[in-house]
Amino acid sequence: MQTRKLGRTDLDVSVLSFGASSLGSVFRETNESEAIRAVHAALDSGINYIDVSPYYGMTKAEAVLGKAIKELPRDKFLLSTKAGRYGVDRFDYSRERITASLEESFSRLNTDYADLLFLHDIEFVQPEIILEEAIPTLQRLKEAGKIRYYGICGLPLAMFEKLLPQLDADVIISYCHYSLNDTALLGLLPLLEKQGVGLVNASPLSMGLLSLRGTPDWHPASAELKAACLRAAQHCADRGVDIAKLAVQFSTSNERIPTTLVSTANPDNIRNNAAWTEEKMDTELLQEVLDILKPVHNVTWKSGIPEYNEGITV
Repeated sequence: MQTRKLGRTDLDVSVLSFGASSLGSVFRETNESEAIRAVHAALDSGINYIDVSPYYGMTKAEAVLGKAIKELPRDKFLLSTKAGRYGVDRFDYSRERITASLEESFSRLNTDYADLLFLHDIEFVQPEIILEEAIPTLQRLKEAGKIRYYGICGLPLAMFEKLLPQLDADVIISYCHYSLNDTALLGLLPLLEKQGVGLVNASPLSMGLLSLRGTPDWHPASAELKAACLRAAQHCADRGVDIAKLAVQFSTSNERIPTTLVSTANPDNIRNNAAWTEEKMDTELLQEVLDILKPVHNVTWKSGIPEYNEGITV
């Protein structure tokens, strides 16, 4: 699988990477042995980067991933985890909690270092604690050799626009903003490239929006956006194509986006996803889908404190 440089880091990441949230039964109840096979299938397919968080499944995803990678050579893959979010409404970005959280993650993951550590969903707290306490904590962890690189993640692009000029992040995770229905992430690329910040793009299926299966009950998208995405998925199905294939190809084909995270606990699914990145994209079908989604292009939803959500009505 093709790799790309991750910002100013020395990491070369596969264009498709493995998001381990599904291992925590976030989208559906999963079978542990199947989930472990999915991790191995991802690595066997050329994927070299895995991302997880203690928040996913309330530590379940990390525990399952830890079992999957326990006997594997640590240099066979890059690993990132997160700190700061531990429940729907549980956030703690204090120095003490971040430090303890990382050690707890190490124990579950059967490792003693992380290639990357992210502050998870920081849009829900005031920026002062991120800038004055959390980021300095990550810097100390990097100096101590516990992590190689660090960054921030969240949904609102305005959050990155406001915070990145004020901190020295190596990398970010942005999700649901570079997919068939939303390419607003393109507007952030000049800032990232100017600062040399690596980009991990997540959720090319927009957390299940681009699917015939329908979205989970918790999905925050509007009814209009859900309906448009469902029409697009049905159009692909009528043409004999899974919209997931088009979505993965679309997101991974942009050379300015180093890697795109996909999440599944199904070995066959991750093998298919990896294979799709090597196949030629159906540009005619792509245009048809983009036309269907045009009325909802770049429509998003609120997440976090008001200052990061100005102008968003959903």
